[in-house]
Amino acid sequence: MRIIKLNAIESTNSFLKDLSVNSSLEDFTVVITDEQTSGRGQMHTKWVSEAGKNLMFSVFAKFYDFDILNQTYLNFAVAIAVFEAINKLKIPKLAVKWPNDILAEKKKICGILIENNLKGKYIDTAIIGIGINVNQESFPTSLPDASSIKMILNEEIELENLLKEVLEQLKIYTDILKGKDFKFLEEKYLSILYKKNTPCMFKDAKNVLFMGKIIGVNTTNGKLQIELSDETIKEFALKEVSFA
Repeated sequence: MRIIKLNAIESTNSFLKDLSVNSSLEDFTVVITDEQTSGRGQMHTKWVSEAGKNLMFSVFAKFYDFDILNQTYLNFAVAIAVFEAINKLKIPKLAVKWPNDILAEKKKICGILIENNLKGKYIDTAIIGIGINVNQESFPTSLPDASSIKMILNEEIELENLLKEVLEQLKIYTDILKGKDFKFLEEKYLSILYKKNTPCMFKDAKNVLFMGKIIGVNTTNGKLQIELSDETIKEFALKEVSFA
């Protein structure tokens, strides 16, 4: 494992992507920075982080004959790995919010962005970007649902130790993924999925409110499956549904 440490950079995912194009990288090359000036989240959102307080890093992963149709299991593996690493800190009410945010006490403490490089119908490599709010003690009012590990536990966390734990878990679960134990990954992911089988109020992309409960994830397309009050099942892509 090669770890590249930088003081400041626009985006660890972008840096690692450029590096992979211009040089031959070994599996599990990691880029970590103290400060990201243009950190990215899902669907072109911005990741905001205070310099030197949090973990912001990306991991380069290589795959062999890994069909694009199974990419949902990659998301499962990464989300589980980060959950397991953070869970060792004994944080209360920890859960994965679909597709791969990590929540603690209903507040977001981690975001994940996975970018795949394809060769035909296979995922050749992936860049796994992870941002964990660790020791930051305040967030902009524009991010009312953001929190950090320190805000929840009231104690400073050693960044290096947490990074080491996340990388160890990531190696464990990507090996499970490469071994194609998809059933295990799905069952594990669903067991830690936020609000699974709990009746909730949701809001669709047109701001229409409806009652339903999360029952699973379509492993072919990654869409969230919600059972409606009339017992029909509807699937939603990212940004098509939110908790009301």
